[in-house]
Amino acid sequence: MSLKDDIAAFESATQYFLNLVVAVQPDQLDIKHENGWSARQIIHHVADSEVQSYVRLRRLMAEPEGTTIQGYDEGAWAANEHLGYEKFDVKNSIAAYAAVRASTADVLKTLSESDLERWGEHTEKGRITVQDWLNSYVAHPKDHGDQLVRALKGQE
Repeated sequence: MSLKDDIAAFESATQYFLNLVVAVQPDQLDIKHENGWSARQIIHHVADSEVQSYVRLRRLMAEPEGTTIQGYDEGAWAANEHLGYEKFDVKNSIAAYAAVRASTADVLKTLSESDLERWGEHTEKGRITVQDWLNSYVAHPKDHGDQLVRALKGQE
């Protein structure tokens, strides 16, 4: 795939998740399989993850190659009562997701093919390139969108 194709896939994944979350009705937000996440939890997680991705891409581009890309414990974030994964309204998380993805798409459109080889050291995954980052964040909203669909059916 070309960078242009990757950017189109990034934007398509963004829209896929947005289309799903805006269709979730208030009475569906907390439906879940007993061992899975609800739509509300998924939406909050994806927003938090995208904020992390926003910073990661900018670090990969602005800082020297080999910069540290910080991981985080998503389960701990989801379980932390102060972060509200089980109670906060989702509107702010949806807005944050949309804004961060749009801003990140702006950055992606300035990159060249050679920029995709810039790299950093992820604290959990080791060496990651901008291409690795891009592949991950094309897949992330699609994977969680599919998870959201299953959650609404009580399957996850």
